[in-house]
Amino acid sequence: MNVWSIAFAPPLPLPAMIALGVVALALVALTAWRRLGAAFWRALAAALLLAALANPSLVRENRRPLKDVVAVVLDRSESNQLGERADQTKAAAAEIEKRLAALDNVEVRLVETPRGDPDNRGTQLFSALHSALADTPPERVGGAILLTDGVVHDIPASPQALGFDAPLHVLITGHEGERSRRIELVEAPRFGIVGKDQTIVARIVDSNDAGEPAMVTVRRDGETIAQLPAEIGQNLSIKAPIDHAGSNVFELEVAPVKGEITDRNRRAVVAVEGVRDKLRVLLVSGEPHQGERMWRNLLKSDANVDLVHFTILRPPDKATDGTPINELSLIAFPVAELFGRKIKDFDLIIFDRYSSQSILPRFYLDNIVSYVRDGGALLMAEGPAYATPEGLFATPLGAIAPARPTGEEYDQAFRAEISPDGEKHPVTRGLQGGQSDPPTWGPWLRQIGSEATGGMTLMQGVGQSPLLVLNRVDKGRVALLLSDQMWLWARDFDGGGPYLDLLRRLAHWLMKEPDLEEEALRARAQGRELTIERQSVKGEVPQATITAPDGKTTTVQLVNVAPGLSRATLSVDEDGLYRASDGEHIALTVVGPQNPLEFQDVVSTTEKLRPLAEATGGGARRLARAAADAIALPRIVAMQPSPSYSGGDYIGIKRAGASALIGVSQTPLAVGLISLALLLGALVWMWRREGATRR
Repeated sequence: MNVWSIAFAPPLPLPAMIALGVVALALVALTAWRRLGAAFWRALAAALLLAALANPSLVRENRRPLKDVVAVVLDRSESNQLGERADQTKAAAAEIEKRLAALDNVEVRLVETPRGDPDNRGTQLFSALHSALADTPPERVGGAILLTDGVVHDIPASPQALGFDAPLHVLITGHEGERSRRIELVEAPRFGIVGKDQTIVARIVDSNDAGEPAMVTVRRDGETIAQLPAEIGQNLSIKAPIDHAGSNVFELEVAPVKGEITDRNRRAVVAVEGVRDKLRVLLVSGEPHQGERMWRNLLKSDANVDLVHFTILRPPDKATDGTPINELSLIAFPVAELFGRKIKDFDLIIFDRYSSQSILPRFYLDNIVSYVRDGGALLMAEGPAYATPEGLFATPLGAIAPARPTGEEYDQAFRAEISPDGEKHPVTRGLQGGQSDPPTWGPWLRQIGSEATGGMTLMQGVGQSPLLVLNRVDKGRVALLLSDQMWLWARDFDGGGPYLDLLRRLAHWLMKEPDLEEEALRARAQGRELTIERQSVKGEVPQATITAPDGKTTTVQLVNVAPGLSRATLSVDEDGLYRASDGEHIALTVVGPQNPLEFQDVVSTTEKLRPLAEATGGGARRLARAAADAIALPRIVAMQPSPSYSGGDYIGIKRAGASALIGVSQTPLAVGLISLALLLGALVWMWRREGATRR
């Protein structure tokens, strides 16, 4: 294709040419003032001279026409996979490519949005469009066609933000009259105090509200805790009790309605991290001993522990002995307050070598038993008195103690060993130094002989007799340590030992820390990797059934990775709430965002994109109207620049007319003897005409 034009290359700078033109104009004006007849010929002569000085050239450009670029963007978001939308998109894309290929001089750029939304930004349709045209000059763009359900979250504010001047056509999948009932979170707490309630505020939204009632089911960690009626469009306050530390997963589900296109947005997930405000610990030392300071230092070192510590030195019957107050150096033990009215305020009670039975009457010991059975935690660190009639086993606490004293006391050096069950239990598994035989930690010098009557023995001492025994009692938990020598580890005696790790794990197990449960199923997600972990002291390596958000199930075989711990990892490709079950336990985890923006509104619509499309000369229309209709694509035609590129049965592609320059040739018009002779001849002829005009 050849394009002709005239170019000028004056030897003088532009200001000089302008000055000459001004001088010539002035002379012509003066001539016109004096002799009007001669002015025309002098003006013509001046124009010819200036044109010659401009050095005109005839330019011929050899250009190759470039194809008009048309972008076709396919919405692969999860909302556009619902119902028939994915099939409609696939069929329409194939037909559009065929029809564009039939047009002359058109280049098709096909691009898809990503599947999945890890950043919870919703459908990024225009990001994909910009990516498709990133290397294309705006003047080459002939238009863009979007195949989507209309649920788009990055719509530009104006047509100028598109970056090209061409029509935008939107073809909408789905059908008119679609229905979706969804639950929308208004307020969702992220943290909560263990033992207290948080409030979740939600709202039920129905795209076709017919006044039908809605029932909301509330589950915590997979177990139903409430069913509440809800008014459509009204805020609903839901009480969310924080049962334990760590993640408390609340699932809100609204009952289904007939004809809805998906059940994915009928559920909302709120993961509330349970934290303990202050751990209230009651430490009762029966008598001063070297290990008492270890307990106090350990508990006071944690700023989250509110410690109440009493050492029994003065029995209650001495509180009214008539001793003047100014002579008292000790206070009476507040038995009624601590073990009566306020006993339920404590998260953990520790008896450290307690043996003075006259301090706590039987009534208050019964209170402690009730406290444990109702969900409390008790740790008994025993000394020699445990094997005597004054020991705690001879009290009502003996009914919940997991080991019976034999009457023997081993006053000899021994190294605590982790039992076979202890190797599998999270409290003692992996304690530093415990994997060796014998363990590399320091020895203890005394142990109380006993026989385990229940629970689980995690550590053994002399002759493999029980040293640390844990037991569950109804809703509560009890731990029994049958030695008062752990302080030797704290003093680094003969190398010491991991007393901090052991006692902290022990305290958190007693207070039901989920990570220390001996029988538990856990699930966690990292990116698209789902990890299922089974903690068990039974030695079994079970299978787990994974239920995806869409209801599909997958069975995986867990593999043993450590004593008492088995694990499996699998890749998933769908965001949402996943359930893992081993037949006994249920674990929940969320892949991707907890409540995806993509599923907050899934009803297909033409209205979101219509204003932008019409502002570019394009339009938005459905591929199919009724549910039974097949898709009906409009004709695609190529058009010259026009205010509108859309009609009742067609969509238009703009002919951009862009081209690439291949070569250039120039032919000077005012250079050489012929040009000079023609110019002089023209001047002489005009001089003669001016002379004839004077006569």
